[in-house]
This record gives sequence, C-alpha cells and structure tokens, in this order.
Amino acid sequence: MDSKLTAIVGQFAYEGTVSEIKPLGEGLINDTYKVKTAEPDKPDYVLQRVNHNVFPDVDMVMRNIDAVTSHIRKKLTEQGTTDIDRKVLRFIPAKGDGKLYVKTDSGYWRLMVFIDDAITKQAVNPESSRAAGKAFGNFQAMLADIPVQLGETIKDFHNMEFRLEQLRDVIKRDPAGRVKEERVQKMLAEIEKRADEMCKAERMGREGTLPKRVCHCDTKVNNMMFDKQDNVLCVIDLDTVMPNFIFSDYGDFLRTAANEVAEDCPEMDKVKFRMDIFKAFTEGYLESAKSFLLPVEIENLPYATALFPYMQCVRFLWDYLSGDKYWKCQYPDHNFVRANNQLHLLLSIEKSYPEMQAFIAGCLR
Repeated sequence: MDSKLTAIVGQFAYEGTVSEIKPLGEGLINDTYKVKTAEPDKPDYVLQRVNHNVFPDVDMVMRNIDAVTSHIRKKLTEQGTTDIDRKVLRFIPAKGDGKLYVKTDSGYWRLMVFIDDAITKQAVNPESSRAAGKAFGNFQAMLADIPVQLGETIKDFHNMEFRLEQLRDVIKRDPAGRVKEERVQKMLAEIEKRADEMCKAERMGREGTLPKRVCHCDTKVNNMMFDKQDNVLCVIDLDTVMPNFIFSDYGDFLRTAANEVAEDCPEMDKVKFRMDIFKAFTEGYLESAKSFLLPVEIENLPYATALFPYMQCVRFLWDYLSGDKYWKCQYPDHNFVRANNQLHLLLSIEKSYPEMQAFIAGCLR
C-alpha cells in the first residue's frame, strides 16, 4: 500500500482502519483512488487529487461543493428521504482546519464516502437520456433557492461572447498560418452568419430577462450514479457546479448524447441529430425542472440545443487556428474535423427546430 497516499488519507477525519488503496475509474481530469477500510461497519472512501491546472482555485471549488451538497442534504432530510448518503455526496473534513481538502507537496486532495452497490453508465439511449434529464432537472430544482452565491470555478466557461472574442483574436494573429485556407474561410462565414443570434443569452442576461442559476455544467450520462434497479441515486462530479444559464446543462448534454456519431467522426454525411434522444432527455428534464423555469427559459430550449454545437465548433476552430495547443490531436487536421463535425450537427439541429418547438409545447400541456 502506498505510504504517501495512506498519510494523505490520515489527514482527514475518517472512520475505520485503511486496509487498501487502489486506483478507481478512468477520469480524465482528476486522479482517483478507492480507500477500503477493514471494519465491516465503517464506510469505504474515495480519495481524489483535484487537477489544479483545470481548477486553479480549489478552495472555491470545494466551497461551492460544500454549499451545494449541504443544501441538497437539507432538502432530502426535510422530505424524509432515507439513506441520504447514497443520494448526495458526503465529503470528509480535514482534521486540522475542517476544510474539505488538504494541500500537500503532491497537490490538493479530498476524501468522500464511497457509495456501495452503485454504478455509472456510458451508454446513451432514450432510457438513460430520460433518466439524465430528470436527474439534472431535479438537481437544478433542488438548488433553485440556494441562499449563497457560488463562485465561477472556470471563468467564462460557457460564455459565447468570450469564445467568439478568442476566435477573432486568433484570426488577427494567425499564428499557424491557417486562416487563409478556403475551408476555414467557409466555416468562418457560417460562424459569423449566426454570431449575433448565438450571443443572445449573454444579452438577455445583461438586460435582466434571463437569470443565472446553479448549474452542473458537465451534464454527461456518466456523471450520475445508478442503483442496481436502474434508479438514479445522485449527480456526481461537482467541480464545475457554478452559476450559469440553464442552457448549459440542457444544451451540453444533447451536444454529445444526440449526435449519431462521435464528435470527431470525419464522415460528415453520418453526423445527424437524434430526435429520439432529444425527446427523451427533454421529457425527463421538463418533468423535474418546469416547476421553477421561466417561460423565456423554456421557449429558448431549441436555441440551447443549437448553441452548444456552435460553441464547440468555434472552440475547435480556434484551437486549429492556434496550432492545436489545447486539445490533443491524433493527426494534423483533427481539430478542423472536430469543428466541421459540430457545424454539421448544428445544421442538422436547425432543420429540426419546428419539431422541437412542437414537442416542448406538447410536454407542457
């Protein structure tokens, strides 16, 4: 057993005796370990090193998480929910200052209770999409009246105006000498044609007609825990929880889940928006979120569906023009292919607007 990891666990106020520490999962951002305890009546734990490069203000991340999990825990207690430690994550305080993390020579670490007999899912189908819609809508609903203001853990993460500024800046500089490519020029024309419409969330926010709410900001199927009867237990991976427009949670899920192919598939004729996934996710989402959503938020859900492929197209093209500095690339055109894929997904979504609007109206009747 790794003595350094054991020493890190020892800085937290956990129960039991550590018997084993081994790697857990395949997360791309944080390093994660399962901590087993020797006693049958004590919980096991999850030890995680927070990626300080992605989340520079770890204290803010953990203060956000503490506020969110405490508020959900209070709501579940008031509802008379049993087995609450399976329905919301529980983080263990450090022995010294009581914070929910410790800083060591190897980085920032946190410890949470391991949820037994729970699984995550990778497969996206109508059934899991409906469950995701309901879970993420319920997550937002429970936090709609949270009494504290959360911090922004990744600045301008889903800010469309900022992403377009980034793109326009790199066009002026052209560090990789790619701006004049004919295919780039065609894509830039499609982006600029839609730029004003796609920035309307930020404008509405400034006008005071569109509120920011507590959002998860990383709504993927595998960011939920299920029990063995296929019921959603809780939403996990809370590092990106922060104030945002509800479009973030709604649109970002559909961007990945409702694409017929992977986001870097080079066969553009296969890129297609799946209405079955859209309908299932929307049905689940509105079932749990319509109690607090404003009419302006609901009527703009089709816009949210288009916004995220558009934003990702802008970001992939920005990286391609920057010389591929941000995302790992398997071949020279990888980022351009990704951008083109997202543009084709956007085109497919635009054709489905009337059907989406009709379906949403039907859900509300």
